[in-house]
Amino acid sequence: MAEEKSMFHALSRVGSTENSHPAVSVSSTPSIRSLGNASSSTLYHDHADPEKNADITQHGLPDSVAKDVNLVDWNGPDDPEKPLNWSKRKKWTNVLIIGFLTLLTPFGSSMFAPGVPDMMEDFHSTNVTLASFVVSVYVLGYACGPLVIAPMSELYGRVPVYNICTFWFLVWTVLCGISVNMPMIIVMRFLAGLFGSCPITIGSGTIADCFRQEERGKVISAWTLPILFGPALGPIVGGYLSEYVGWRWNFHLLAIWTAVMFVLCLFLLPETYPPVLLKRKAQKLRKETGNQELRAPSELTGKTPSQLLLLNIIRPTKMLVRSPIVFLLSLFIAVIYGYLYIMFSTLTVVFEGQYNIGGGNVGLTFLGLGLGQIVGLLLFASTSDRYLKKQAAANGGVMTPEMRLPFLVYTSGFAPIGLFLYGWSAEYKVHWIVPILGTMLISIGMITAFLPVGSYLVDAFTAYAASAMAANTVLRSLGGALLPLAGREMYNKLGYGWGNSVLAFIALAFIPLVWLLQKHAGMLRTHPRFQLQL
Repeated sequence: MAEEKSMFHALSRVGSTENSHPAVSVSSTPSIRSLGNASSSTLYHDHADPEKNADITQHGLPDSVAKDVNLVDWNGPDDPEKPLNWSKRKKWTNVLIIGFLTLLTPFGSSMFAPGVPDMMEDFHSTNVTLASFVVSVYVLGYACGPLVIAPMSELYGRVPVYNICTFWFLVWTVLCGISVNMPMIIVMRFLAGLFGSCPITIGSGTIADCFRQEERGKVISAWTLPILFGPALGPIVGGYLSEYVGWRWNFHLLAIWTAVMFVLCLFLLPETYPPVLLKRKAQKLRKETGNQELRAPSELTGKTPSQLLLLNIIRPTKMLVRSPIVFLLSLFIAVIYGYLYIMFSTLTVVFEGQYNIGGGNVGLTFLGLGLGQIVGLLLFASTSDRYLKKQAAANGGVMTPEMRLPFLVYTSGFAPIGLFLYGWSAEYKVHWIVPILGTMLISIGMITAFLPVGSYLVDAFTAYAASAMAANTVLRSLGGALLPLAGREMYNKLGYGWGNSVLAFIALAFIPLVWLLQKHAGMLRTHPRFQLQL
């Protein structure tokens, strides 16, 4: 977010003539008027600086704001209380905590996969579709949670939402571990996914609060690693847990880890959302000075709490439906993410059936997915911010969000190549390392799509980064939940070769779309027709 001018430093006197009060930060009348006019409810994106006035203008101020309103803002552009000005140590400590919290839920999404056959045996079920659904229903929760979680974080702040969701994720995970039948574990898995979507949904918002545009590539990479590496690491741990201590210990271990993270978040996680911090500052100043006219921008919207809540809840849906760039990028990610969960729900069957790899060792076959994510992450982290700065230098020093997207075009061929390699090598039982290399390429393709799209949405919708990522998460999670339901049936009818070839051809069809989006994303983002009333 760009630094704002220092808007105010004035002495405020309230109450009787005997009482004097310390100086407080209040806005002058011209600043209020210009701010009110600039912050209409239309979300318009500035090419030169998407972060401009993001702290203030994300809460539209009515034109009828009284001239004598005392508007509380930061104490100048270098205010140490502003998250953008925090020390690197404080920022990265925050990212580290959020990163470990983020690792929890993707880890839990697939950790259970190798234990599904044992669970099906315990519950006396032979339904193949149900076996896939008990894994993917967790991701269906991911699709529902962000629609409420992201807006709530933009209304009440990040930390309360993190803490409440982590607590309920702990509750549902414990109940998963003591489930007595299939319906119970399916419902508990869905609810765990619903609340577990919190760090994935608003983590990008936390990063947007603390880091400037040119810094975010590496930070987004570090934060995204748990989201993508967690599902690959989970089955490795889960395979051995299921073999040696039983499938229920997948949930018991996850619950213990969640409890530890819940305590850490309660005591160590600071609030980062600027409107909430300014609101707290205004509350403190009103108490200290007695001037009840002091207000933060978020308190001057002219809307009731219920109206604000409704407005915030419908925002991600509106972005997904009304913004072509958000929808199309999210659709591409949904397809690639769905492929990943097809892998999660079928790898155990493929390697047990085609290569006779069983027991805890079958979890090791997921390593290709994990290694691919590390390679893709390193590739993005080492090039993204450097390329952005190079492009900005060639553009007169002006950075635009669209400078994130060429990387997406260059790497869009990894997934289809990996699908061809994985499918046909498994079909003909080529040495087991070959299909694992195929899954590695698929994984590289997924993370090198996920990262630039996530960075682009954060840069393009800075003030509403959490809502933009929520919209993306909803569609992505639907892909992850629904596509795996067709995976086993598709392989049964087409075989592994042609089944994965169908998936590869679909991925290839997206490459021209990705190229066109990269060429015209700026126009779609800034065209008046697509400006959103948020």
